[in-house]
Amino acid sequence: MSSLPYSQSCENNKAAIAAVIEQCFSQASQVLEIGSGTGQHAVHFAKLMPHLIWQTSDQSIYHDGINAWLLEEPSINLRPPLTLDVTQAWPITQLEKPVIDGIFTANTLHIMAKDMVEDFFKGVGKHLALHGQLCIYGPFNYNGQYSSDSNRNFDLWLLEQNAQSAIRDIEWIIELANKQGMELITDHPMPANNRLLHFEKLSK
Repeated sequence: MSSLPYSQSCENNKAAIAAVIEQCFSQASQVLEIGSGTGQHAVHFAKLMPHLIWQTSDQSIYHDGINAWLLEEPSINLRPPLTLDVTQAWPITQLEKPVIDGIFTANTLHIMAKDMVEDFFKGVGKHLALHGQLCIYGPFNYNGQYSSDSNRNFDLWLLEQNAQSAIRDIEWIIELANKQGMELITDHPMPANNRLLHFEKLSK
């Protein structure tokens, strides 16, 4: 296990996230995970939701780590990672099923630059099926304010790593989603001052 890529935050938050997305994706047949990272979330969630295909994806530099986790904890409904860059055409033709009725992403929007966040929502709007579900996990600001001192400190750390990274305002995220025909269904409070935003695609 020590040779596998490991994120303590993934280990800490996976149960809380699973408790929410099991309900959100209860009717889904295929979930595309954007930014699978270490792969820890994917192996955990796929086991809990055997009724759907869990399709991992990320930049190619993370594929070896994701595949290592898939070998360590295999599930028949878990698929190896696609190479997906939100600024490029999404590899939809490589999916097992042509319809994406669920999309999940965790701790990605604050890493992306603003134009990449916009591209993410354009991609979701293009490829998520009508009445499909989108779940986004991570920290968000409200009314331009940090929700905690720890998030303020985290945002300063992000700025030091990359001037284009930042905790995003939830109002902006909702605006981007609305432009793509999605409505916020629930804003779930999560551990460590994070949130899980559940959207549904209600129009094309």
